[in-house]
Amino acid sequence: MAGSTEADWVARFADDVIAEAERRAPGRTIICASGISPSGPIHLGNLREIMVPHLVADEIKRRGVPCEHILSWDDFDRYRKVPVGYDPSYSEHIGKPLTSVPAPADSEYDSWSDHFKAPFRAALATLGVEVSEISQTHEYTSGTYRDRILHAMRERRRIDAVLGRYRTKKRAAEAGENTDDEETGVAADYYPYKPYCAVCDRDLTTVTSYDEETTELAYTCVCGHREIVRLSEFNRGKLVWKVDWPMRWAYKGVMFEPSGVDHQSPGSSFMVGQQLVREIFGAQPPIGPMYAFVGISGMAKMSSSKGGVPTAEDALRIMEPQLLRWLYARRRPNQAFNISFDQEISRTYDEWDALERKIEAGTAAPVDVAIHARASGTASGELPTTSRKLPFRTLASVVDITTGHEEQTLRILRDFTIEDPLSSLDQLQPRLSKAETWVTTHVEPEQRTQVRAEPDSETLTTLGDADREALKLLANGLDEHWSLEGLTTLVYAVPKLQAGLTIDAKPTPELKVAQRAFFALLYKLLVGRDTGPRLPTLLLAVGADKVRELLGAR
Repeated sequence: MAGSTEADWVARFADDVIAEAERRAPGRTIICASGISPSGPIHLGNLREIMVPHLVADEIKRRGVPCEHILSWDDFDRYRKVPVGYDPSYSEHIGKPLTSVPAPADSEYDSWSDHFKAPFRAALATLGVEVSEISQTHEYTSGTYRDRILHAMRERRRIDAVLGRYRTKKRAAEAGENTDDEETGVAADYYPYKPYCAVCDRDLTTVTSYDEETTELAYTCVCGHREIVRLSEFNRGKLVWKVDWPMRWAYKGVMFEPSGVDHQSPGSSFMVGQQLVREIFGAQPPIGPMYAFVGISGMAKMSSSKGGVPTAEDALRIMEPQLLRWLYARRRPNQAFNISFDQEISRTYDEWDALERKIEAGTAAPVDVAIHARASGTASGELPTTSRKLPFRTLASVVDITTGHEEQTLRILRDFTIEDPLSSLDQLQPRLSKAETWVTTHVEPEQRTQVRAEPDSETLTTLGDADREALKLLANGLDEHWSLEGLTTLVYAVPKLQAGLTIDAKPTPELKVAQRAFFALLYKLLVGRDTGPRLPTLLLAVGADKVRELLGAR
C-alpha cells in the first residue's frame, strides 16, 4: 500500500510512525504496544486496545519495515473487585496480584489472570492478530525493572513535582481511571513504589522510609506486618501506574500505543506519562491516539466488572473473523461504534457482502478496498473464509426452521442455488455454523420459527373470497416461481394482480397496505404468527407441497 496516498486512518498513522521512528532511531524495529489487565472477561471494548495498534503494525509490516506488536499483560496489577456473576467470597483476594488470585471454580487454569487470558488469546489467533506477549508479573518478579525502580525512587521528588502539576486525583477518579495504586503527598513522603505484603500478599501497604544508599525500604501493612527490605534484591512490588507506564515506554522504546478516552483527560495517566517519560526516564512518548468506546446495541459502556459483557470469543461465535476485523478497521479510533448481536447482525453481514461484490466488480472506492484488505487478511496472509457466501439472514432463517437438521438444510439451500447447486454444507462453513449459533443463542424462544404441522382450519374457514383468491394465486404460481428471486416476485405480485395491476407496477400506499395484510395472513397460516423470516425464504424452507397444504390449496 502506497502510504499517505491512501485516505484511511491506518495508512496515515503508519506514515507518522515510520517517519518518527526514522527520526528517533533509524534502523531499529518499530514497537507498537497494547496493554490489558486480565481482571475479568476481556470484552469487545478491550479488543480495540489491540486492534488499533495491530492494524497500524500490520500496515508497517506490509511495507517491509521491521515492526513488533507487544501485548503487555498487566497481570501484576492488584485484584480490585469481584466481577458481577463471580463468587463473592473472592473479595478476600482484593489487593493481591492477579496472578496470585486462584482461578474461578471449575477452571482448567491455575490463576485468575490465566483463566481470562486464554479465551482472548485464542480469539486473537482466530483474528490473525500476532503479538509478542509480556507478563508484567514475570518482568517485575524476575528483576527486569530493578534498575528503573531504583531510578524512580532516586527521582521520587522530581516525579512528585510533576504529579503536583496535575494533582487531580478526584478528577481522574471521576473520569473512570484506576487510582487505587496512586500515592500522593509532599516530596518528603512520596514514594512511587508499592510493595506487596510478604505475609498477606496484598498491596494494602504504606512505605514509611527509604534509604537511597542501602536501598532499604520500610513498609507496614494493614494486616499488621512490618518489614524492611532491600529494593536492590526485593522483587515483590511495582511502580504505581502513572510511573509504571512511562517507564515501560522508555524501556521498550514504544513508538505507537493508543489509549482510551479515560486515559487522556487532563491529569490522567497518559498526559502525566508524557511528562514523566521525558523528564524522568529520558525518552520520548509514543504516538498515542485516543480511541473511543465500543458498545453493544442496547447496552451501556462496557466494563469487565459488570456481568454479561460480550467478549471477542462471544463475537467470533456468530461473526466471521473478517467481519469482526472490518468493524474495527472501518472506523477511526476516535469514532465510537456499536456491535450488534441482535437482528442488526444480518445487516452487518449484508454490508460486508455488498462491499465484496463492489470490489469484485471493480467499483469500490480505493479507501474501501484498503479497509477490506486489512479486514480479510494480514501481512502474513489471507484469513480462511467461507467459499459460498449465502446471505447470513437466509442461513439464519433456514436453520431456524430446520432446527439445524443437516439433510433438510441442504435440501432447502439447494433451492437457493439452483444455477450452481450446493454439493455440501461444508461449502457454507464457517458462516452456516455462526448463523446457527446466533439463532440458538440470541433469538428468544418465542421468536423462533415453528412451521405448523397441520392447517389452521379455524382461520381458513373464516376467510373471505378475496383472501381465498390470493392464496390460490400464490399456490398456483409456486412451481413456476420456485427460486428465491421468483418467489420474491410472486409474493409481492399477488396483491398487485388482485388490484388489477401488472406485476411490475409501482407500489402505492394502498397497495403497500394490501401487501402487508397478505403477508400477515401467510405468516399466520404457515407459522402461527403475524411476522417471521422473509417470506420467500420461508416458502422455500417449508416446501411447495407443505405450503399448499397449510394454505388449504391442495
